[in-house]
Amino acid sequence: MLGLMQDWPLLCHKIIEHAAKYHGTQEVVTRSVEGPIHRTTYAEIHARALKVSQSLERDGIKLGDRVATIAWNTWRHLEVWYGIMGIGAICHTVNPRLFPEQIAWIVNHAQDRIVITDLTFVPVLEKIASQLPSVERFVVLTDKAHMPQTTLKNAVAYEDWIAASDGKFEWKTFDENTAAAMCYTSGTTGDPKAILAPHARFSAVASLGPVVGLLPTDRLYTGLSLTHANAQLITLGNGLSGRLPVVISRQFTKSRLWEILSRYGCTTFNLLGGMATAIFAEPEGPFDRQHDVRFVLSAGMPASMWRAFEERFGVEIFEFFGAAEGGLSLNPPGTGPVGSIGKPPLGGICEILDETGSVLPAGEAGEICFRNPDGTVAPVTYFDNPAASAAKTRDGWFHTGDIGWKDRDGWLFFSHRDGHSIRRNGDFIDSRAIETAIAAMEGVADIYVYGLATPRNTPGEKEVIAAIVAGAGFNPAGIIPACARALGSANTPTYLQIVSAIPKTASEKPQDRHLVAMIEEGNCLLYDRNGPTTWNTQERIAS
Repeated sequence: MLGLMQDWPLLCHKIIEHAAKYHGTQEVVTRSVEGPIHRTTYAEIHARALKVSQSLERDGIKLGDRVATIAWNTWRHLEVWYGIMGIGAICHTVNPRLFPEQIAWIVNHAQDRIVITDLTFVPVLEKIASQLPSVERFVVLTDKAHMPQTTLKNAVAYEDWIAASDGKFEWKTFDENTAAAMCYTSGTTGDPKAILAPHARFSAVASLGPVVGLLPTDRLYTGLSLTHANAQLITLGNGLSGRLPVVISRQFTKSRLWEILSRYGCTTFNLLGGMATAIFAEPEGPFDRQHDVRFVLSAGMPASMWRAFEERFGVEIFEFFGAAEGGLSLNPPGTGPVGSIGKPPLGGICEILDETGSVLPAGEAGEICFRNPDGTVAPVTYFDNPAASAAKTRDGWFHTGDIGWKDRDGWLFFSHRDGHSIRRNGDFIDSRAIETAIAAMEGVADIYVYGLATPRNTPGEKEVIAAIVAGAGFNPAGIIPACARALGSANTPTYLQIVSAIPKTASEKPQDRHLVAMIEEGNCLLYDRNGPTTWNTQERIAS
């Protein structure tokens, strides 16, 4: 990146430095964990992030050390994010919605030295603290007045911690390929892998605002977790680079989304995975069209509801595709066909490969793979997993692990995650169509459809499970017959799995393995076409 008319490395903290210097008065609005709305500016975030860096160095944190954050989307979390990166440490954002045992596994795998957390998660961390031998200190994101009594090791209130630093500190300079952040893959079916993202990649993606059509008058919104690269880069990074105001919800709230967008005058926001379906399933409300949103950045809008979503809410869909490790394709509004995830921007290369690594022709499904415009492939590094790192970029391609195809004009379409397709009785099941149909039914608060192999299935085939969070008016007896009427008998769930919440990653991806564990352990209700049922020994999952 040094050749791009600059003589300094492309580092993440340069973004907030630029924002503070050239548009420091721009506003960032969040809600504090304590309750009140908090308003700050890019300049204030920069000044306090310097204090975070100074405090970390005082505690002995150095280049390459991992510092974990387990926190909601607040201004303090943003300060910490830049403060960690500013000294060359690695910001390890932990999804706060994980189960305690998952948090313990991830923190231990990363060997985090400090954990910075919100008040909400103090009781959770107290229960697992004895299982975290690498952690030397816990910093609680609050002030002295709200700091709880806690047994956490060397615990300190955040405001007291940074108050001991005067902020007269200079951020470090190091190679732009140094790891800036660590996030773990979804772990939907097995143990997650830790992705090390370099400063250069973060900074490059954070400069794509003009490519995705952001204007100087835009006001950005995200309800996605700051533990996920989408919120970090697409919203915050481009906000900072483009001198744009940003509004951040503590967490995604589908029932109040349009009200929040209207109240704060937001003009664009991000959707991932099943979020679109969840929003569309909400009852019509007064704010559905009373807002200033121009377009929605969507990753995974079901083609079947694309136009209906646009018409109902008065927005345009900007569909995109990208993996945390790399690869990017864009379908701006009115450009490509409905349902397409786009084409690579800026001369990037994408091909569909078969199992032998050969390029497939238009219309044939295979793995979606990327290269840089010059034909090279950017390295991928998984922490403490060189074999997985090498496999991800084997044969000169970045392998996404996702299955898709191209049309004759080169537009890319997503089919499914490799290993996550559902085939039953010789037919491939349209899980998204089932989700869309069920989401529209009364009393369905959330829905996810996945496949589950059992001993009675022929090899390669699965039963279809519809995991449902039930709300008021829910009637399980009508779900499967309604699917049959709307989609045909082939596209119906084998079982309805009724749960209090669908376990999800920070990027809103449901986690199959935890839903499966609920079934095996009897921690959910099950229905088939005949009514309530149980998961007996004959239905144990095939190995």
